[in-house]
Amino acid sequence: MYPNTLKDYLRESRLFRARAGTAALIILLLLLLLILHLAKLQITDHAHFTTLSRDNRVKVEPLPPTRGLIYDRNGVILAQNLPTHSLEITPERVKDLDRTLQELGQIIDISDNDRKRFARLKSHQRRFESIPIRVQLSDAEVARFAVNRHRFPGVDIQAKLLRDYPLKDVTAHILGYVGRINKRELQSIDTSSYSGTTHIGKNGIEKYYEAELHGKVGLQQVEINALGRVIRILESEPPAPGMDLHLTLDASLQRVAMEAFAAENGAAVAIDPRTGDILAMVSKPGFDPNLFVEGISSADYDALQNSDDMPLFNRAIRGQYPPGSTIKPFIGLGGLEMGVITTNQKKYCPGYFQLPNLSHKYRDWKKAGHGSVDLDKAITQSCDVYFYDLAQQMGIDQLSEYLAPFGFGKKTGVDITGELGGLLPSREWKRATRNQSWYPGETLITGIGQGYFLTTPLQLASATATLASRGARVRPRIVRSIRRNGEPDPQEQPVSQQLQIARHSDANWDSIVEAMLQVTEGARGTARLVRNEHYRIAGKTGTAQVFTVKQEEKYEEEKLEKKMLDHALFIAFAPAEAPSIAVAVIVENGGHGGSVAAPIAKAIMDHQLLKESR
Repeated sequence: MYPNTLKDYLRESRLFRARAGTAALIILLLLLLLILHLAKLQITDHAHFTTLSRDNRVKVEPLPPTRGLIYDRNGVILAQNLPTHSLEITPERVKDLDRTLQELGQIIDISDNDRKRFARLKSHQRRFESIPIRVQLSDAEVARFAVNRHRFPGVDIQAKLLRDYPLKDVTAHILGYVGRINKRELQSIDTSSYSGTTHIGKNGIEKYYEAELHGKVGLQQVEINALGRVIRILESEPPAPGMDLHLTLDASLQRVAMEAFAAENGAAVAIDPRTGDILAMVSKPGFDPNLFVEGISSADYDALQNSDDMPLFNRAIRGQYPPGSTIKPFIGLGGLEMGVITTNQKKYCPGYFQLPNLSHKYRDWKKAGHGSVDLDKAITQSCDVYFYDLAQQMGIDQLSEYLAPFGFGKKTGVDITGELGGLLPSREWKRATRNQSWYPGETLITGIGQGYFLTTPLQLASATATLASRGARVRPRIVRSIRRNGEPDPQEQPVSQQLQIARHSDANWDSIVEAMLQVTEGARGTARLVRNEHYRIAGKTGTAQVFTVKQEEKYEEEKLEKKMLDHALFIAFAPAEAPSIAVAVIVENGGHGGSVAAPIAKAIMDHQLLKESR
């Protein structure tokens, strides 16, 4: 029934062997390729993949240095680092950032300002860097997050040191503050030196001495798990902490100077004429620099920025005011030294001064005039007419030439950021800046410290210190010594004498000092209210006009708004026989130097000079 079929066993056998051989050859080739690849991985690329494997579990982390501390001259701490905890997010390790922030807000209070700051920082930081969402957590908040930590991959609590300024507004304008590094600063700093560092000095001493305060970054290798958490530290190179600064400033004197202003605004600077040490430098009002350390809120910043009192403005080094009558001792000394006048030479003051062939009257502050006036009386009673006449005799060229060595019209070179140089007017200055000729009337008002003449309180204090030291001008300084790494004691910074003003006659300088003594001690001295029985004060009052009173108008103080009143000024040094402190005070819209500015200077000098009797 079935067909007789015969199998070709020989053919099938050959076909099987051929297929088996081919399969074996393919398997052999694949095995050979596998062996070659394994050899490549194990031998040729061993170092590369070992590094990759190590990098999966080993991470190199920067160790930011501890910022140097700042002390006053007596060891009182002015800028310190306080331990704190911050809640930080690493965006690269968070899948849903919005949801994470929402859930975090359920266990830790996160304000709108916190979110805005986080978004701002996130926009210019790299995704693998952690960014704070909340700073200065309480112990309770740390504990609440700790028990929920497993729910938030990429979120962790970091222990950090936060910059703190204990005296707040009292030292704000001197110290400045630190803040988070911004985009502009990232382009100018050495990023390797600031690896792991989030803050940098923004102004004041914090910025001027940034290199010394910052320190040197360290490194550590850590082993991490799959969640990115540190298991152990493998190697570590510790950071070098920043250097500590010891200032010339006396914190107690600084506070006294600040409180002496009471409700007034202005600036006061006290200098040791012998060394240039700034003992106090106040700008009132101040502000709390701690607000800026972790990022100030919009509401707080707007309040500071838009305040009519301008608390962010450092009046001591950036406020430029006419020196008013405080310039008269310097001009009187110039007249004596240049031989233009003598101490006994008199001038009649009818209450005004007129240039030849002109009807315009340059008025004296005393409408009835001072009568017959010599240099001593002119300084003691601040006679304008005497100095109108002296300025005309000297001329603007001689005036500028003599005042320049006292430092007027140029920066003092103090070790702080933001200083302005004031303005010492001259014929060349007006031609270069305004392309105009100099007029005789401008010389007259320069002689009483008005017109184009501008000076900062620091510059005026430095010039007063130079007068007190009989012409030895020393560069003002704020940092007295620096404690460098590994050194047990601070290293004293050298005193820098800039120049010695030539003295043609010691008697001329004695005459000016005696006249300034009569300002505070004389029966008709303009600052006689600050006379002191314990030491002698050589001083000079001044007022600086805020607006010009026309010829036919009368200055009626009681009818003016506060902001339209004259600025009140006072300069002084003491003890007059061997000065150890020179002071310049300006009270904005204070009205009278003798009754408003001089008592502030007296409070400063009393605190400094009467320590032993307290």
